[in-house]
Amino acid sequence: MPTRHTLESIVIADTPAAILEWAARHIEHVGIHQGPHLFAGPGRTATLPCWPRGALQVAAGHGRGAASRTYDWDRIDRARDQAFAILAETLTAHPVDTDDPTAAKALHREAIDRWSAEPGRTAAAARAVRAAAARAEHALF
Repeated sequence: MPTRHTLESIVIADTPAAILEWAARHIEHVGIHQGPHLFAGPGRTATLPCWPRGALQVAAGHGRGAASRTYDWDRIDRARDQAFAILAETLTAHPVDTDDPTAAKALHREAIDRWSAEPGRTAAAARAVRAAAARAEHALF
């Protein structure tokens, strides 16, 4: 069954596929913005970043948690890191070659940022994140 999250939901996704799907919906809702006006306009606040890596952060609950709920942040953060890896590998079409988990995280984030900085990425961003979500749906963690 596909994951269904509304953009206003206080439910935080806790699997890589669900985080990627939520991020794709967020990108479709607010668009991708680059440059000095990143947080300008409707729906574009400091807690709702509008770039691929920021959309993953928001999907993983940053700036969206409810004080009245308890979240398994360790599980969510692991799923978010796996989502970063899957998206980076989807965008670059190859896995990161390093045995150091800290270096791998940095390389994943760099790959996502480098890809999203290229001109014309707005239309491709949600499709790329959704393709990563489809890969994550079939991955074993």
